Amino acid sequence: MKQIKVDNLSDDQVRQLVAEMKKNGIAFDDIDTYAQQKGIPDIEVSKLKERIRQMGLDKELQVKSKNKDQNDQNEDRKVDVDDQDKDDSKVAGKEPKLSKEEREKEKRRKRIFGSELFSNKNLTFEPNLRMATPPNYRLAANDELLIDVYGYSEVQHRLKVTPEGYIRIPNLGPVYVNGLTMEEAKSRISKQLATIYSGIKSGNTFVQVSLGNIRSIRVLLIGEVEKPGSYTIPSLATVANALYVSGGPNENGSFRNIQVIRNGVPVVSFDLYDFLANGDLSNNVVLQDQDIVKVNPYKTRVELTGEVKRPAIFEAKDNESLKQLIDFAGGYTDRAFTDVIRGYRVNNKEREVVNIPSSEIGTFKLKSGDQFFVDSILNRFSNRVTITGAVFHPGNYALESGMTISDLIKRADGVKEEAALSRGLIRRLQPDFTPAYINFNVQDALAGKSSVKLQKEDSVLIYSKLQLREDYEVRIDGEVNKPGYFNYGEGMHLEDLILLAGGLRDAASTQRIEVSRRIRNGVYSPEDTVKSIVKYFDINADLSANSGAKGFELMPFDEVSVRKSPAYTSQSNVSIGGEVVYPGEYTINTRSERISDLIKRTGGLRPEAYAAGAVMLRKTFINEGDSLILANKLEVFINKLQDSADIARVRQAVNRHEQLLGINLDQIMKNPGSKYDLLLEEGDVIRVPKKLQTVQLFGEVYFPKKVRYDGGYTFRDYVHGAGGFTSQALRRRSYIVYANGEVKNTKKVMFFNSYPRVKPGAEIYVPTRKERKGLSGQEGIAIASGLASVALVIVTILNTIK
Repeated sequence: MKQIKVDNLSDDQVRQLVAEMKKNGIAFDDIDTYAQQKGIPDIEVSKLKERIRQMGLDKELQVKSKNKDQNDQNEDRKVDVDDQDKDDSKVAGKEPKLSKEEREKEKRRKRIFGSELFSNKNLTFEPNLRMATPPNYRLAANDELLIDVYGYSEVQHRLKVTPEGYIRIPNLGPVYVNGLTMEEAKSRISKQLATIYSGIKSGNTFVQVSLGNIRSIRVLLIGEVEKPGSYTIPSLATVANALYVSGGPNENGSFRNIQVIRNGVPVVSFDLYDFLANGDLSNNVVLQDQDIVKVNPYKTRVELTGEVKRPAIFEAKDNESLKQLIDFAGGYTDRAFTDVIRGYRVNNKEREVVNIPSSEIGTFKLKSGDQFFVDSILNRFSNRVTITGAVFHPGNYALESGMTISDLIKRADGVKEEAALSRGLIRRLQPDFTPAYINFNVQDALAGKSSVKLQKEDSVLIYSKLQLREDYEVRIDGEVNKPGYFNYGEGMHLEDLILLAGGLRDAASTQRIEVSRRIRNGVYSPEDTVKSIVKYFDINADLSANSGAKGFELMPFDEVSVRKSPAYTSQSNVSIGGEVVYPGEYTINTRSERISDLIKRTGGLRPEAYAAGAVMLRKTFINEGDSLILANKLEVFINKLQDSADIARVRQAVNRHEQLLGINLDQIMKNPGSKYDLLLEEGDVIRVPKKLQTVQLFGEVYFPKKVRYDGGYTFRDYVHGAGGFTSQALRRRSYIVYANGEVKNTKKVMFFNSYPRVKPGAEIYVPTRKERKGLSGQEGIAIASGLASVALVIVTILNTIK
């Protein structure tokens, strides 16, 4: 199989493979898994499946075949169940939608003891077709017999019983077997075969007769079942099998009075509780053709809830008491209160509560509709006292007669060293179960001087001194390896805290270590303005004892600051890229190093460099709104870069909140040290672009676009080349953003607009004029009315003056 080549297979060989797969129960969709187990390559599997499709053999493998062992003698039996027990909605793959009443009905049915047998998918009650044929099984029409003659003569026959009750043995004729058991049939068949096989009488030839395919029988299920009707089932099926295929008793069906009626006469009464409670299936008889299984309505049902192992609705017979129901429920749980069981009973007119003492459970008569509740024991202790807090063994202890606090502390192995000895508390429940507190002196209790007697449910609390004050901590920050808060300990010195903080950093100064201390337990004075005590100490670099700080001990809540040494300087790097001879990162040499010095260190500008377009990025602190504007400007700058490494650096700068600075590199190179020549700072990024040859137009022009730079063109020429200003253009607010980030606005000279000069790489922006709204008719009438009113007032005033 592993070396199979599909292209080399004939059609007959493919058919043989399909027949083998069908025999082994391999469906078409399972060919991949089957081939993987056989070690067939995937490419050959694909070819094989395509070949099977072309030959139309895939339909034969659509449904999995039955187990290959079904051809064996003990498994060659068929089960035919009528399709009427199938739910159409389930066949379609959808559960039916139930109404609210139906859901409540189904919910109640599931609470009935025993109903889970018919809803459990792992429990089918299918008849065992592989077992030996029962001795009392009697042959009938459609049964199949397997006759095996072996010894001096060998022959096998597979014969079916005819409707008249015969089997026809070749070369012998019909043999009547209807109504015979297997032993009787074997004896009769052997006797008939001996007439043609003489070796049977002499003992040289033997005959074996067994049952092959069994017949199907027709039974009728009536009464209170989920799906009553006629069912075709195997002849070995029992009452339980028939109940299962019909869905079991319905909500009103009895689980304890199920009758099998044969030829109009009840032959047995089946009680499912015998099986559920005791595993007894003695009355689970094998059904015969035309049997009727009748599920009678229940007579008495009661509900048992609470502290029982299997709360449910149980069915009771006339002679059963409450004790049998508790046994059906598996008995009480460990928490059950068994002295009295509460019951609720429906009388002719109203409901009543019934109390059943434990002594009457075995004789209490049940009535249908009764509800019984087994309560749980109280969640309290009859002799418990508790001790918690600063003792060696806190927990619950048994209350003894005359027990005092001293006795309880001894039971707990005494108090811990940090216990607060001046005061303890007893939490006690008063007669009305409201809490009360009683205080006592722990020291007196230890000495046996306390006379307070304990009561049940008393809770004794011994507090720890550490719990009665704020946690003592000290803090250190600055140039230490692990700054933060540390637990305070008595006798802690400055060097000790530095050790706890992981030691000094390389940049730490050993001089002027600052210690600030809060003012505690002072006396208030209005003239006192001091908020804290601050001291300064020098320490040794190896943290050995220093004479200045040797006698100084830290106190709780002290804060220590270790400053950076003023003579310590770490390297500061800047980056320069673009059109310089040696781009890259450089370390700032002196505090007075400027941009011009850096350009010299790079070897100067390249011939194609555009100094007027050079920009610098510098770290800054900006708010959220400015950050958005800055990001938009930087995106414009990024789009001008050619090198991917430069783009990555600039994007990192954006993430670090670095701001774009416009620098005038021409002036810097002409006048080193001038106001244009900025001092370098850590993290500065300078980029010098190539000569730019375009100008970009944005805003209120008819055709915003990028055009070639021409030194002879003015602002208006570029706008005219873009189609001119639109009717919404706000010309006097036009501006230019140069390549280095510098912005120039349009100025007003007399009554004319003076537009800025255009340079290579510039971006021209023409903003939009705000829309002016005219007055509506109502607004005009309102203004006119207002003016008329004002005029009338003025006329009135003038007349008054006259």
